[in-house]
Amino acid sequence: MGSGRGATRAVHHRHLARVRPFTKMNQSYVIDSNVSLDAAVPFDDDPSMIAQPYPLYIERADPANNMARYYAMEIGQTMFGEPCLTRRWGRIGKLGQEKHHVFEREEEAVRLFLDLVKQKRARGYRPRTALRY
Repeated sequence: MGSGRGATRAVHHRHLARVRPFTKMNQSYVIDSNVSLDAAVPFDDDPSMIAQPYPLYIERADPANNMARYYAMEIGQTMFGEPCLTRRWGRIGKLGQEKHHVFEREEEAVRLFLDLVKQKRARGYRPRTALRY
């Protein structure tokens, strides 16, 4: 075969001819495990899971002072199952900043969540009331 594009295409097509069809390739007639994937497994919530989601999005705007801020919080879990309060804040329409607080118990995260809500309401943050276009 020559060099260049034609040679590459010929090798590629020859390779495709050796590939078995997908349906034949993945069929298996031998059972290699005593565990059935179709067996009914009882699922129950893990006690360490977050009891309920706590999302919050509030805004504070003062056109006279060119102020348009947002504050968002939610309680979730880290990849290790620990309760985590995530806070995001900044100018409306911009990325802003983010901070994560990791706790041992969900109650501690809820306590900080409620304290921060109280502080933000005192500073004039309110839920968004109308859609913006």
